[in-house]
Amino acid sequence: MKDKYSLLIIDDEKGIQHGLKTFFNKRGFNVFTTGKYDEAIRIVKEKNIDAAVVDIRLKGNKNGIDLISELKKLEPDIIEIVITGYSSVDTAVTSMKLGASDYIVKPIDNQKLLDAIVKNLEMRNLKNENIFLRNEILSRYDSFDFITENEELKAELRKIDRIKDKPITVLITGETGTGKEILSRYIHFTSNRKDKRFVTINCAALSRELLLSELFGHEKGSFTGAIERKMGKFEIAHGGTLFLDEIGDMSLNIQSKLLRVIEENSFERVGGTKRIEVDVRLIAATNKDLRRMMKEGKFREDLYYRIAVFSVNIPPLRDRPEDIPILIRHFIKKYNKKYNKNVIDLNNDAYNALISHNWPGNVRELENIVNQAVLLSDSEIINLDELVNGRIFIPIQNDKILQNERKDDFEFDKIKDLKMAIANLSKDYEKKILHYYLEKNNFNKSKTARELGITRKTLDFKIRSLNIQDIHRRPQS
Repeated sequence: MKDKYSLLIIDDEKGIQHGLKTFFNKRGFNVFTTGKYDEAIRIVKEKNIDAAVVDIRLKGNKNGIDLISELKKLEPDIIEIVITGYSSVDTAVTSMKLGASDYIVKPIDNQKLLDAIVKNLEMRNLKNENIFLRNEILSRYDSFDFITENEELKAELRKIDRIKDKPITVLITGETGTGKEILSRYIHFTSNRKDKRFVTINCAALSRELLLSELFGHEKGSFTGAIERKMGKFEIAHGGTLFLDEIGDMSLNIQSKLLRVIEENSFERVGGTKRIEVDVRLIAATNKDLRRMMKEGKFREDLYYRIAVFSVNIPPLRDRPEDIPILIRHFIKKYNKKYNKNVIDLNNDAYNALISHNWPGNVRELENIVNQAVLLSDSEIINLDELVNGRIFIPIQNDKILQNERKDDFEFDKIKDLKMAIANLSKDYEKKILHYYLEKNNFNKSKTARELGITRKTLDFKIRSLNIQDIHRRPQS
């Protein structure tokens, strides 16, 4: 349940008002009281009331039955419990038809009233969250383990572990597919908010109008097609985490509204006037250069410093080749379970091919390749031919290189696609190629990496994994 609900007591007896207010205040409710019809309408218009206790008999021309109908028009989600001094079935049936959730006969049993309110609030929450939870339940338990062997990322994770329980905003940057959403899930599901909701929204996927409605919700009739009230992602994420993906694509107008929510911890639904208070931890992500966008006037500077209280950059996969083997094994395990397969691993040539790839799609691309490989493989060990011939990976373009593998006079200078050659040759010949070009470039690693078409970090990884000796005795770049 929500941390603190607002309750409106509507009864013209001051003693009942006082007694119920004291009882519900002690149980964590924020209680308002009145004995007047018009005053009750005003309170519901101005305050975010979750439940109302309505006495059927009120002084004046209008009674509690009239009030039940009017409150439902103002606040469709409000829980209404009717109090009556008459155990009339007709009165109870009429109030329930008009929208009341339950009724209590005087004299009031406070505990019975509390139970009725709590039960109906929980039922309302379950109704509102059912679709959301159905879509999120699998991702909650399957995709928040951030896997890395990269020392820089491990250092960042240690920092994250120190701040993840703090109510601060986090900005995650990095290329598409590096794992920004996975990291955001790691922050949420290992923090003190893990039992609350993790809500995501892609700011680039929606028009300005739809994004406003998705973020803040809307009132019935606020625009064409708004046939009923809708809760926004901020409201759904109360107590938990809201992940704003691709925040760099958010319009300046919505940026200003987002800034206000961050500063005030409250907002108004589209078409509404009532302030709704929320406790949400915000995590934003982007693959764009927000600092450059600020200089170009495309991103608000004040918003940037609000969302980047703590920031972390995820390097591309090509700069952390040590992560490729552990990610491959993780994805093999995942898709074995999904497809009921029994793939154990890749062979060395397949590993070398994947490690040498430039990975423009990063971890997402790697996962896609392993997904297809596991799905299509008929053996326990996936080999390079399965990756290539199954069109899962880049086709081999250097057939002559493979034909030359057993020749002693290996013609290094005739290799046109060095990166592809390294990916598709055996480990011994890969070692020969690397050693040849290192010696050719006087062991200048940066120059060698450029000539081979791989990153300096990948070259360092291969030197270690292939155990290329005596390199430390040569001049280093």
